[in-house]
Amino acid sequence: MSDQAHRSAPAWFITGTDTEVGKTFATCALLLSLKRRGQRAVGMKPVAAGTDADGKNDDVERINAASGIAAPSELITPYLFQPAIAPHIAAAEAGVAIDIDHIVAAFEQLRPLADVVLVEGVGGFCVPLDERSDTADLAERLGLPVILVVGMRLGCINHALLTCQAIAARGLKLAGWIANRIDPAMSRFEENLAALCARIDAPLLGVIPAASSPDAAAALLNIPER
Repeated sequence: MSDQAHRSAPAWFITGTDTEVGKTFATCALLLSLKRRGQRAVGMKPVAAGTDADGKNDDVERINAASGIAAPSELITPYLFQPAIAPHIAAAEAGVAIDIDHIVAAFEQLRPLADVVLVEGVGGFCVPLDERSDTADLAERLGLPVILVVGMRLGCINHALLTCQAIAARGLKLAGWIANRIDPAMSRFEENLAALCARIDAPLLGVIPAASSPDAAAALLNIPER
């Protein structure tokens, strides 16, 4: 494939209704689904916080394992912080400024290496990166269509609809959403799912069952249209 074809290859920005709703899980499942289709897909986690004794971040390691190609770590995760805290606090404590221009440049270098790139945000859609900018600013600068991961639990309808409004306010396309059953005991799951389907103006890409694996979930998710 030519460099020009690579540059025009599809890419999506993956966000969630909150932290711990399964963004990385969904990213890995989508990467595995793309691999099954014969596509060289790679995941990017521009900002990550929380490392083990070896300096590794679990989310980044999972994304790397699910990706169809190996890529330089400085392109996959330009900013990696040791404490598992909010990124703007971790960056301030480390004396590092999270530069959105630097992240965009890393993405532009990564994109020609693969057929598809999935860029996973950090936390919810509007998590701060410094005193002025947040992940919504990053998504806007990248200009990618967005995939929203909804953690299915009490309160998810409000969180999902507010996130959809925030995505639209940035002029970004919501390419689709994923319902992730993070609370297997959620009351009236089907009714809540139906309410979200009726109110979110984007296709439901799939429902991830509770206690699923990324490999199993990969078979349940659709890849959005460009």
